[in-house]
Amino acid sequence: MRKTNWFALLAPMLILLLPAGFYWSNYYMNIFCLVLMWVVIGCSWNLLAGFTGQVSFGHAVFFGVGAYSAGVLQLHLAISPWWGLLIAGFVAMTVGFLVGVICFRLRGPYFALGTIAVGEMVRHLALYFHDFTGGNLGITVAQDYKIADKTPYFYVIAGIALLCFYTIRFVMRSKWGFYFVAVREDQDAAESMGISTFKYKSLSLMLSSFFTGMAGAFALLFLGYIDPEVVFSLHFISIMAILVAIIGGVGTQWGPVVGAFIMVGVQETFRSGWFGLADDMFGDAFAATIKGAHAFVFGILVVIVILFLANGVVGDWGKLTGIVRPKKAEKGGA
Repeated sequence: MRKTNWFALLAPMLILLLPAGFYWSNYYMNIFCLVLMWVVIGCSWNLLAGFTGQVSFGHAVFFGVGAYSAGVLQLHLAISPWWGLLIAGFVAMTVGFLVGVICFRLRGPYFALGTIAVGEMVRHLALYFHDFTGGNLGITVAQDYKIADKTPYFYVIAGIALLCFYTIRFVMRSKWGFYFVAVREDQDAAESMGISTFKYKSLSLMLSSFFTGMAGAFALLFLGYIDPEVVFSLHFISIMAILVAIIGGVGTQWGPVVGAFIMVGVQETFRSGWFGLADDMFGDAFAATIKGAHAFVFGILVVIVILFLANGVVGDWGKLTGIVRPKKAEKGGA
């Protein structure tokens, strides 16, 4: 019987809820909320791409659908968008299944290109049907639903992040997880063994889109505003989700968690001008340049990871820390 590793089981809860044990200003709680939101998105993308081998460039579709599921409730039905947290995941899951029906006919880079095409199509649809989505004007959350204190938002997204993390952990230790990995390693071999690759790729995509949709609904509540150019953005959502997983470690349980802390930390460090130091040291002009340099630093991080840490920070943790396992002595003497 396999022994339960209680540290591995409880560590996510302790780490993701750790900020709640201290007093933080709204500024830092805002950062923690963004980190946890990207933990959810990164873990969701990693389930589909890292564990099932289906590299998606279209996760902005599910994020945006989740956000608009909550926004439309207020815009047309005058229902609190907080209810959107309950339905956004299921709406995004349905969209995920439909996307899978279309795109799972393709493989490899063609699948990735297909998801980009679907993402752009959905973005243009959101702009075209402006009477339903608000078009370029987007959707703004009514002031009655906005809370000045960021702590309640932290608990909401921490709960979603923990649910996402533990669900994926459970799934990857179940029969589904073995089938996901079989599809990733060799789809033709998996089919020859009687595994329905379409079924399990669809299950992986639906589960991935469910949590991404919940993250999108949370984004509307947290930010107070959404528009198609942001929530359906290839750059701001889909590419960022990929970077979070790559930096942390694709195909690892903890990779997206670590990647989210790194990426949001780097982004906020530069966006704030090194937390105000750049303004004092170099003046406003150079500080403005620094505040927009996070994309350049992201590129440097990706190059470093590709060259020296191909498995990400978590996957190559031993290499990163200089830990080298001693080689086992070869059997037999010379």
